[in-house]
Amino acid sequence: MKYLLQRIAFYLFTMWAAITLNFFIPRMIPGDPVQAMIARFQGQMSTQAVASLYVLFGLDKKQSIWADYRGYWIQLFHGDLGLSFTFFPAPVSQVLAQSLPWTVALVGVTTLLSFMIGTMLGVFAGWRRGSWVDGLLPATTFLSSIPYFWLGLIAIALLAGPGSFFPSSGGYDPGLVPAFDGYFIPSAIRHSLLPALTILVSSVSGWILSMRNMMVTVASEDYITVAHAKGLSEKRVMFGYAARNALLPNVSGFALALGFIVGGTLLVEIVFSYPGLGYQLFQAVGAKDYPLMQGIFLIITLSVLLANLLADVAYLALDPRTRKEG
Repeated sequence: MKYLLQRIAFYLFTMWAAITLNFFIPRMIPGDPVQAMIARFQGQMSTQAVASLYVLFGLDKKQSIWADYRGYWIQLFHGDLGLSFTFFPAPVSQVLAQSLPWTVALVGVTTLLSFMIGTMLGVFAGWRRGSWVDGLLPATTFLSSIPYFWLGLIAIALLAGPGSFFPSSGGYDPGLVPAFDGYFIPSAIRHSLLPALTILVSSVSGWILSMRNMMVTVASEDYITVAHAKGLSEKRVMFGYAARNALLPNVSGFALALGFIVGGTLLVEIVFSYPGLGYQLFQAVGAKDYPLMQGIFLIITLSVLLANLLADVAYLALDPRTRKEG
């Protein structure tokens, strides 16, 4: 319990530091977001109207940066993330609510599948060296070194195109309205197949390699020899002793992967124009949309911290030494 409380205190401090950086860093980016928004809409506005926009977005120079910082915290406690410059006058929370499900569905499912498939293949490859699974290592090493977005471009060039079953961009067919019906759901699934395949092929390779190497290391430990000497079945030794201990380092990696689900795989979403948070972040940076950038970074930060906290809880359950120290 003491160990868990210490970790919670650490994550609370980290959250404060991350939110503070989240406030200051976007304001260090050169440029004027209000002028960029006016130019994008190609509107002619009076000086008074422009000044009102600066006040509305909290960018007027009458308040000090520290007053803005204090106001930012007050807004967060009230659940107010501000108005988006890019999608004005829509609030940031509305933009995030529309984009977040796309990223969670795409990257969440592929992250979970890649971890499960890669871990199982890594267990067999490390335990039964020289088998056909171990023969996958050269291919997995090659695939894990290729960036997601490059695989995405190759997939579009080879599999997408006129008359192809796989769309090359977007989240659903033009003209459809997002809804849980027999028209929209199949279209959304079909548009997610190529980006999902891109992420899955590249990420599963890394899990295979890391789990295989840990299984090779654990298989030479004395407690594995003792388990064999007790007459335990090979399946029980492999999963109950070797795989359980080899899995511990992968827990942290999986927690980080879960945390970055909400950030999406930025370049993959850009390549496929997929309507997730990664693509929205790309648009927000181009438009100097401080509130939207801050909202996305906030969700990513909180997700990573929560995922790491869950990893610590998993360590407590999987490793008795951690419970003894706590």
